[in-house]
Amino acid sequence: MAKIEILKCYCGSVESELTLPNGFENLRKCNCSICSKRNAIVASVSINNLKEVKGENELREYTFNTHTAKHYFCSICSIYTHHQKRSVPSEYGFNIACV
Repeated sequence: MAKIEILKCYCGSVESELTLPNGFENLRKCNCSICSKRNAIVASVSINNLKEVKGENELREYTFNTHTAKHYFCSICSIYTHHQKRSVPSEYGFNIACV
C-alpha cells in the first residue's frame, strides 16, 4: 500500500501531497552548484505522485544553466521544497526535511 505524506515549506504556505508507493526512494545529496549550497537531502518521486494542495500562488520556480531542472521554493519563507530533475524529467526530487 502506498504511503501518503505531506510536503510543507517552513511557514506552511506551500503544501504538496506525496504518494510514495515504496516509501522514500533514491535518497541522496546532489552535488550540483545549487544543491550543494542548500545542503538538502532529497528523495525521488514520479511527477504524477506529487500534487500541489495549498499555496500554489506562493510557489516560485528557479532555473539555471540549461534551464531543464526546475527548482521550486516558497516565496514567503524561501524554503526549497522540490525540483523537477534534469537527469530524469519524469521525476521530482523533494526535500525530505520538508516531510
